[in-house]
Amino acid sequence: MNGFQNAADALVASGPQRAVPARRRIRFASPVEIKSGRPQRIAALDGLRLLAALMVVAYHYIAISRSWSADGSNSFPKLFPFAAYGWLGVQLFFLISGFVICMSCWGRPLGDFFVSRVIRVFPAYWLAIIATTLVVALVPGGLQPRKWHDVLTNFTMLQEPLHVAHVDGVYWTLFAELRFYLLLAAMAWWGLTYRRLLTLCCVWIAASALGARSESVILRLLIMPDYSWFFIAGIAFYLMYRFRPNILLAGIVLVCFCAAQPSVNRIWRSSLSNMDRTVPYWPTLLVLAACFALMALTATGKLSWCSWRWLPVAGALTYPLYLLHEYIGWEIIRYFSTRVPHHALLIGLVTAMLLAAHLVHRCVERPLSRWLKPRIKTALRQVEPSRPGPGTT
Repeated sequence: MNGFQNAADALVASGPQRAVPARRRIRFASPVEIKSGRPQRIAALDGLRLLAALMVVAYHYIAISRSWSADGSNSFPKLFPFAAYGWLGVQLFFLISGFVICMSCWGRPLGDFFVSRVIRVFPAYWLAIIATTLVVALVPGGLQPRKWHDVLTNFTMLQEPLHVAHVDGVYWTLFAELRFYLLLAAMAWWGLTYRRLLTLCCVWIAASALGARSESVILRLLIMPDYSWFFIAGIAFYLMYRFRPNILLAGIVLVCFCAAQPSVNRIWRSSLSNMDRTVPYWPTLLVLAACFALMALTATGKLSWCSWRWLPVAGALTYPLYLLHEYIGWEIIRYFSTRVPHHALLIGLVTAMLLAAHLVHRCVERPLSRWLKPRIKTALRQVEPSRPGPGTT
């Protein structure tokens, strides 16, 4: 019996051995891009831009403007409950920026992205600084004009890190946008892919959560823990648009919506100090959820039917409207509020601001952009390593 068992064991031992598989490298398949049926410009986003701008205008003119002969809540009792949440238009702007800036720099050379941002951002901004400074300085008894050295610093858009007062209060958002541009520019230099942007979203979420209570000024400048959630969600919405939605992207959006609540709650509490009537917090959740829902509908193509011809024109007006409306509008309200019925003044002021934005777009932005674009491109070509600079051989 023992001999038979030994023979059987020997037979098994001498049989073919199963090879241990070599360690395999895991490869992740990137999702397939949606290449058909995608327009170069999304008209629905232009409509959302206009909505965001009008929300901010309503907040400044109705909810917090103390330039009326009475406070805004008494002048517009039916509009005030809605205008009181108009500050959320800024969060909608950040969502749109996360989407649009990814679209703008995807597959483009870094130099082209840089040129497109400069000619888009600075011409209207420079004009707004000049116009606001002149109006505030020339209208007596109103806002305190900035000192000229502060005005000059504002032209760089770096007044916030240099601890210089903004010429207009709305300019604070521009530095947040500028930091996001720099982050996306760094990613574009490396090369934008689905996987890299997904990694950016996850790393940025972790950094924002861990750095939310950091006392480091530099760290907070880099990660923007109060507003990063909206840029990140905008990136995720763009990836949905380009590669189709999936549960991971939906999870990122949901995390951003939930994680943004502490900062949104702080902004709501701060807004109460600017208004003469207290408003509840719960509508903030509804308005913010509506902003996320509108972006989700845009990302999934559900708003592709919004292709009216006037939407691109409206979208082009939102940036100069945003830059011009606040301090100039407050001075106009203060001067005319005792002379003109308030509802007529409000309608006339918003109409005038839209007209002014249209004039800035046609007479300043477009001509100056056409003038700047080739010159900036020429300057960038001269610093490329393969090309000699001026005066070299």
